[in-house]
Amino acid sequence: MEESACCQENCAECKPENNMLKAVILVGGQGTRLRPLTYNTPKPMVPVLNLPFLEHVIRNLKEHNITEIVMAQHYLAASMRAYFGDGSKFGVKLYYVMEESPMGTAGAVKNVEDFLNCTFFVLNGDVFQNRDFTAMLKFHRKHKAKVTLILTPVEDPTIYGVVETDKRNKVTRFTEKPKAEDVTTNMINAGTYVLEPDVLQRIPPDTQFSFERQVFPQMLTDGLPVYAYPTENYWMDTGTPEKYLQLHRDLLSGKHEGYIFETDVMIGKRCKIHPSVKYKGKVIIGDNCKIENGVKFTGPVVIGAKCSIGQDVKITDSVLWHNTAVGQRTVIKSSILADNCKIGDDCQLNDAVLGDHVTINDRAKLKKGTRVMPGETVKE
Repeated sequence: MEESACCQENCAECKPENNMLKAVILVGGQGTRLRPLTYNTPKPMVPVLNLPFLEHVIRNLKEHNITEIVMAQHYLAASMRAYFGDGSKFGVKLYYVMEESPMGTAGAVKNVEDFLNCTFFVLNGDVFQNRDFTAMLKFHRKHKAKVTLILTPVEDPTIYGVVETDKRNKVTRFTEKPKAEDVTTNMINAGTYVLEPDVLQRIPPDTQFSFERQVFPQMLTDGLPVYAYPTENYWMDTGTPEKYLQLHRDLLSGKHEGYIFETDVMIGKRCKIHPSVKYKGKVIIGDNCKIENGVKFTGPVVIGAKCSIGQDVKITDSVLWHNTAVGQRTVIKSSILADNCKIGDDCQLNDAVLGDHVTINDRAKLKKGTRVMPGETVKE
């Protein structure tokens, strides 16, 4: 296949100072591993520190002058458009392209090819990481690469895509989910790429196609320059409730270089909080919350906007989304409660994950590890 010349640093359009750098964010997945949280909420809109996951990604892009962003959508797309609009309030331009059916990582990017006329970034929409896009682009151009991938070290590489490189960080091999005995490195594909637009010629139109399993390995076979950009910056695959909760622990403990909090307790606007409320560790409380006397928070704890917490409630190591009400004397530990839940008096939740609009009746004790589907009621 004939390869056209890449734009590299000589392209005036994509120079950082011109604010024309572009990115595609893959936000079409259904988030099945994160259920029951994602039945009615797309994974990119799942709140992280009371802001949609996707907002953190967009703000990170904006910091590096990447201001034109395409959302490759498929599942529950309307809420993203409603919240972000054209992107102007975030200082970026947002475009939305809908897939009629899932097209894979490469197929989704091919679907927005008309937008991509210069060097661009691709981001998986379910990874939370501290990305230095500026340094990555500089590395990409220095090596005259067609593709550059961020690599990150993990403890168990068998559940990810392992990437082998030479001393110059040129990729030599891709291995998807290797067996333990076949692992040669703990550096994995972190789900963020820089690509030259002619790479898209390798992707058939209107076809489900994968960068990781098809495009990148074939480029190696054809001898094209594919490079890796290794980094030990913070990285978290937020695909499960356990990892979602761990993300909050990490962010509030300072493990992510970009999230340092000067105070342990952060309270939103127009909250009514009884002076007897006690705090230990990092606690974030959203706007318009009402918290009664005798409540004790043991962080990390995040309480979403418009929540109400009854007398003598104890909440430890948990995340509550918006508009959730908790009755008196209830104990919540290491749990996630989605929007509009109603928890009765004298309940006990430990390692529980509740979808939206769940009702827990008075005195209910949920077995550790309980998952409750949206709209369900749990009786005593």
